[in-house]
Amino acid sequence: MTYRAWALALSIAAVAGAAEAQSPIPDSRSGGKLLLTGGVSTIEGSGGGGLSTWATITGYGEEDGIGGNAHVTIVDLPDYQFRTAGLAVGLWDRVELSAARQEFDTGDTGALLGLGQGFTFTQDVIGVKVRLTGDAVYDQDTWLPQIAIGLQHKSNDQGAIIAAVGGQDDQGTDFYIAASKLSLAESMLVSGTVRWTNANQTGLLGFGGDANDDHEAQFEGSVGWLLSRNLVIGAEYRTKPDNLSFAGEDDWFDIYAAWAINKHVSVTAAWADLGSIATFEDQRGLYLSLQAGF
Repeated sequence: MTYRAWALALSIAAVAGAAEAQSPIPDSRSGGKLLLTGGVSTIEGSGGGGLSTWATITGYGEEDGIGGNAHVTIVDLPDYQFRTAGLAVGLWDRVELSAARQEFDTGDTGALLGLGQGFTFTQDVIGVKVRLTGDAVYDQDTWLPQIAIGLQHKSNDQGAIIAAVGGQDDQGTDFYIAASKLSLAESMLVSGTVRWTNANQTGLLGFGGDANDDHEAQFEGSVGWLLSRNLVIGAEYRTKPDNLSFAGEDDWFDIYAAWAINKHVSVTAAWADLGSIATFEDQRGLYLSLQAGF
């Protein structure tokens, strides 16, 4: 599935690149929005950074238009590999709908955990986001950010394993409120999100646990500097609940660069520190994501 998803995204990118040569719209704008201002795709499929959801609506559609994208992402860690592929659509720069399938491959570590070599957790994420007020880009004469609310429903396919490690459920729903602001004068984007969740490793190890089963507020922060109209660099931080007594859960951090090749194709690379995952420490590695859309 993963390799087919990569092939599909590369095919979309090739077609989009050909379409770019025919487009009369300037490179710095597409569908009325500035390049990169819809964000890239998070690991859960929503528009934002890699780890942090933003208040912006995905795609380049304005108030009277529709935008969308497809993405594939790989995070290669010392003891695991995480993969995700998904689609998102932005409607009238007001509503965002997203869907993603995540795979958490334990590789050789699966045998050490007693799960079996290459054991893989699979999770489906369905999301909706609604912009409430503000415009992160075009409200430059006010300090007020763009604000959005959203939810993500997650369903994991390994209920028996989740129960065995102390998880309470193989399904759960996160709720969040996000605020994002871009200052063109300083070429800086700042975004913050509060997420109410009881997900273990974002749901890959289920929801709730023997140590805690309640939804708790967690923070996601992102900052980016626009080095040019096509390139942004920055950092993200995401706090996590700690619900399972068998393994502590660390906060996540990354340093990223996102490059818009043109208005249809972007590539994001990051160094990600995901801390301890299922008793294996120092899970740090390369994050790579390809997004194609309009």
